[in-house]
Amino acid sequence: MNYSMEIIKKNEALSKWNGAASIFSQSFISSFIPLFAIQVLGASNFQVGLISSMPSFMTMLAMIPGAIWINRLELKKMFTAYTVFAARFCLFLISLIPFIPMTNHAWILVAFIGLMNFPNALATLSWQSFIGDLIPDERRGKFFSERNRILTIVGMIVTFIAGISLNVFEKTDPVPYQWIFIIGFLFGVLEVYYLIKHFEMKKTQKQVKQMNPNMFFAMFTYKPYFYFLLCAILFNFGWQMAWPLFNIYQINDAHASAFWISLFTVANQVSQIVSYKWWGVFADRYGNTMMLFIASMGIGTAPFLTILSTNLYYLTFVNLWTGAFVAGTVMLLFNQLLRVSPDERRTSFLANYNLLIAVIGCIAPQVGVFLLEWFGIHVAMTLSSVIRWLGAFSFLLVFYIEYKNKRKKKEMNPSVPL
Repeated sequence: MNYSMEIIKKNEALSKWNGAASIFSQSFISSFIPLFAIQVLGASNFQVGLISSMPSFMTMLAMIPGAIWINRLELKKMFTAYTVFAARFCLFLISLIPFIPMTNHAWILVAFIGLMNFPNALATLSWQSFIGDLIPDERRGKFFSERNRILTIVGMIVTFIAGISLNVFEKTDPVPYQWIFIIGFLFGVLEVYYLIKHFEMKKTQKQVKQMNPNMFFAMFTYKPYFYFLLCAILFNFGWQMAWPLFNIYQINDAHASAFWISLFTVANQVSQIVSYKWWGVFADRYGNTMMLFIASMGIGTAPFLTILSTNLYYLTFVNLWTGAFVAGTVMLLFNQLLRVSPDERRTSFLANYNLLIAVIGCIAPQVGVFLLEWFGIHVAMTLSSVIRWLGAFSFLLVFYIEYKNKRKKKEMNPSVPL
């Protein structure tokens, strides 16, 4: 199954519009749900940790049935569109929480976040497999760096405008949050529209229809995938255990308002925009694994640097510093995942990866909150940095193994490129 260059370029353009609409909804969720939970709904540290863990927990539940379902599809576009719409509709439901007659609305938010992330997990898996079919391997590096740059610009503008708007109101007023969640839902509808406009051809040969235990364990015998998986699991544990801690530290310790939260996000995104092209160029030159080492080392500095001060200007600078490494990490992890997943069984390999990372994402934030409650924010954040750096060095080790194997092949066959 081959797409013409005209169709590939059309799908790439539509994917950028689809992503731009998607980032509206995602920016509202990532930037303002924690603020809404803590300042409006009065969520506890445990509930904030659950909000961070819930997406991963629902991903665990969704991956296996989702992979089986998607593997049976000859066309993935409409399945992806339906699941995206279901996930974005939950934003509308979240906007209704203040109207629900219940004393502890934070628990309803936790439930709705869980409800939203089941179809969102299916949509993510389906979109990954879908876009992997549409965009050929040799165009992915350039395409994803350009797409991510555009999405980051859009997300930066949206987050900054929303943060300024929220700052006009009382921090406990739910109404402005309700409006931005409704707007997020409407852009979710636009996201579905651009997704449906993609051109997709039926596969000439159906993928494997069923996943079984033998197939599951066989994935671990494919060494490039297995090595990548081990590194990603270790790094993601350190990465995700600090996610609720950043929100708690910025809001409770540094007393950041909606304006400052949006400013942190904008600073982070500015450096992402500047660095996306750089990561793509150097990944093509030195390989994804080597650049993942550099990116994850930079990500490892974020928790350690954050706890050095509660000064809001300083925290803005820290976000500006770490944003460049976030850009590289997100892009390179996805590109490397596609590279080590065989085309004929891509959905199964993607599902297995997402499932295992979801297990980590479910456990790690709770570990972070546990360490916060028992040992304090400084110990919890420092441990997060240490584990992230261990993950970074695991990528370096894999790079060394890959380089060594290439050297052996070149010795046996001098025509093989190093």
